[in-house]
Amino acid sequence: MFWTLTTAVGSYLFIVAVIVPHVVVSLFSRTGNLPHILARTWARFTLLCANVRVEVRGSENIVRGPAIYMPNHVSHFDVFALLGYLNVQFRWTAKKELFSIPLLGLAMRRAGYILVDRSRHDRAMASMREAAHKISNGSSIVIFPEGTRSCDGNLLFPFKKGGFHLAIDSGVPIVPITVLGSRDVLPKHGKRVKPGKIILNIGKPIDPGGHDVRSLMEEVYNSINLGYTL
Repeated sequence: MFWTLTTAVGSYLFIVAVIVPHVVVSLFSRTGNLPHILARTWARFTLLCANVRVEVRGSENIVRGPAIYMPNHVSHFDVFALLGYLNVQFRWTAKKELFSIPLLGLAMRRAGYILVDRSRHDRAMASMREAAHKISNGSSIVIFPEGTRSCDGNLLFPFKKGGFHLAIDSGVPIVPITVLGSRDVLPKHGKRVKPGKIILNIGKPIDPGGHDVRSLMEEVYNSINLGYTL
């Protein structure tokens, strides 16, 4: 319970402390890069409050230029680990409910993160068009291909198709990421945060050329699964 309280209190106090400078900085950052750096600091501070360490493996696989990074998803702490330690200027695609959280939602909008409303196909497609626009401007995108957190830690398959259409249409590589250890820190529906270690296994980039959605999806699935064994 101690680490749950320190995580919650520390994280929200940090948001309150930086939200004004975050918004001010965003007014002078047309790219959203500076707000993203502030968000990275918040994520690292939250991990520190939770006594959670992060190890990154495969940093050499990070792409120069825009790419679509696709990690597995089992815990809210996946977000903190990726935001804090994936050394890339990226924009999230995130479900609309997160944008309704006071202060956090405002910060996400100002950083240029992309709202995804899966309840309506037209709005979901509009989100992918927005993501394509950010890629054309040089930003990378992080998409959880499962679309939600896995309860048992196993990959949910088939993945959501939007990110794969985006990769094929834009021609940028997909970089698979296997997140390990976050479920031990806080599983889906869990109430208590436990100190621990999260590993980000960054896989080799996958060129979408020559793929259709199904074959690209399967290659990303196999790569993420491989990351569990490394």
